Amino acid sequence: MKHLFFLLVPLFLLGETTFITPIEYASQLYKNPRGIGCQHCHGNKGEGKIIANYIDKKVEKSFGGPVINKLDFQKFYTALNVRKQGMPRYFLTDREIQALYLYLHPTEIKSNKKELSKQKQSVQNVK
Repeated sequence: MKHLFFLLVPLFLLGETTFITPIEYASQLYKNPRGIGCQHCHGNKGEGKIIANYIDKKVEKSFGGPVINKLDFQKFYTALNVRKQGMPRYFLTDREIQALYLYLHPTEIKSNKKELSKQKQSVQNVK
């Protein structure tokens, strides 16, 4: 077991040089961030999804995950760091949140990386 640790440490130290692309990483993170994937509640591309329909006091209701692929980065970041009823708490790193945003907004990221950086900076200033 100790030898395995020494074999894996260099992989983590390499950081940006990985065998998967950023979008592949983001896709895998979206599908399984910490045990249950975002797609189960928010849909395959963040379009939102009804999880269950039920009756409460003779009134039909629905429980579902909201649309998240239309949020700007600041709202997305905040939503992942605020406790919400029904939403698991994932304790994601800033890098993981950026990857999830990349997955949900691939064209926006490619065309506007500077704006994403500014949005992230403004969110960090709020903290």
